Amino acid sequence: MNTDYDVAIVGYGPTGLVLASVLGKAGHKVVVFERWSGLYGLPRLTHVDGETARIIQAVGDVDAALRDCRPIPNYRYVNAAGELLVELPWEGQSSGFPLHISIYQPDIEDAIDAQVRTYPNVEVNQGWAAVALRTSDDAVELTVRPWSRSRTEQWSHTGEDRTITAKYLVGADGANSFIRTSLGIERSDLGVDDKWLNIDTERLRPLPERFERLIQHCDPVRGHMHMPIGKTRQRFEHAVLPHEDTEPYEDPQYAWKWLLETHNLGPEDVKILRQVVYTFQARIAEQWRAGRVFLAGDAAHTTPPYMGQGACSGMRDGITLGWKLDLVLTGRADDALLDTYETERRPHATAITEACVMLGRIANTHDPDAAAARDEAFRTGTAPPPPPFPTIVDGVVHRGRDGRLSPMAGMLSTQGVVRATGGTGHFDDVVGGGFTVLAREDFQEMLSTEQRTFLDELGATSATLRPGTPISVDDAEGTYARWFEGNDVEAFLSRPDFHLYWAGALADLPSVIDSLRDQLRWQVRIPAGVGS
Repeated sequence: MNTDYDVAIVGYGPTGLVLASVLGKAGHKVVVFERWSGLYGLPRLTHVDGETARIIQAVGDVDAALRDCRPIPNYRYVNAAGELLVELPWEGQSSGFPLHISIYQPDIEDAIDAQVRTYPNVEVNQGWAAVALRTSDDAVELTVRPWSRSRTEQWSHTGEDRTITAKYLVGADGANSFIRTSLGIERSDLGVDDKWLNIDTERLRPLPERFERLIQHCDPVRGHMHMPIGKTRQRFEHAVLPHEDTEPYEDPQYAWKWLLETHNLGPEDVKILRQVVYTFQARIAEQWRAGRVFLAGDAAHTTPPYMGQGACSGMRDGITLGWKLDLVLTGRADDALLDTYETERRPHATAITEACVMLGRIANTHDPDAAAARDEAFRTGTAPPPPPFPTIVDGVVHRGRDGRLSPMAGMLSTQGVVRATGGTGHFDDVVGGGFTVLAREDFQEMLSTEQRTFLDELGATSATLRPGTPISVDDAEGTYARWFEGNDVEAFLSRPDFHLYWAGALADLPSVIDSLRDQLRWQVRIPAGVGS
């Protein structure tokens, strides 16, 4: 069937922005529909990690996106007396960026949106909401309608409904997703229904040093937290207890009273930018693919904010789904590859959500006896520690002959500063992204003609640290040398979303490349007689 577009995206928050940029860069014909008339413009998202920063680097101007950012060294949970309960160590580097970063969301969305607008093959429609969805074996039909923010009338009738067709559709339209509801997909509820007052402010003068840190005060009377939003803004939050009405907490006079009593801050210190009560939930869609329709971001998983990972997970969805759609749309991979999107992303996002639920229970213990027992458990070391951050454990990752996941497969690759003919800078900017093979020694002669052709057709980036070879790069800061040494490996093959497909001995690389071709359900065939 001939369709109007390759991919339709419903929703233009962080997830939809990333996906639109990935597909736009790959040259696909994309249409985006977003019910709001413009980008949100306020910092719901205040944190990204190094991996997410590298995603932003791949889809927009990362320097512009992070121009008001600052690293966050740790995330501390303390009790009412200020005694440390849990500390998430956030120091260090990941993917070429600080491990955890406090950011201003509008800067990130503006930077990615600016990149999307450079692609003539991407059409962005803001102020349009989806009203009907029909699917078939070979296409998706979507009807949209102009939408108004009016309190009395959601639908604008100044224009006609518009119906388009696409080969695939992605619902990135938030927790109340129209796409998910239209498909009849249910969600698993992890039992979170926490209400918190959010007060975002702009700093009018330097604040005390304690506000430079992210601290969750687990006070049984009323939990609260504060954190910087980049360099120039500050967030404050406190719990709204289950029996309380939310309306009084959205009165500006209440915010000033609480800020003065709790933090000794007034109008001469900060300017209030936003004051709203949010409900935090933890829900996972039970199905992320229905034929030619996919769910991503909050439409697929809503995550409480206790690790700052909700939008990060959505952006991971966007880049992972993007490279897989690209391979299928170009005919290089079979449609079955798209099944691995849910196989990979659902367990990863679920594990993060479950960890956030656990931390949320610590923050929302408002019974004095339960809080005392909690404090004693952490004091004596009997409280369970936070689980490790998840990796990709299924899907397009390398397995040994015994079927077990290869060591390091599914983990994040590293990114260092290199010098090459393209200049000096982050590897992705100087050498390239996509699938990447990087080795200590030259490996080209190890590969058959078929394997080299496969890497070329895949659009893979190949590089070596050995000087004097045609594809050599100078490891300017020693990042890769330390990484290879520390992990006792000689080469790695990473995916466009920066997860390792494999890392190990250079001698194993040819067979690893063959296995990747098989896992991608590769459709491009080498003519008979070609190869070594």
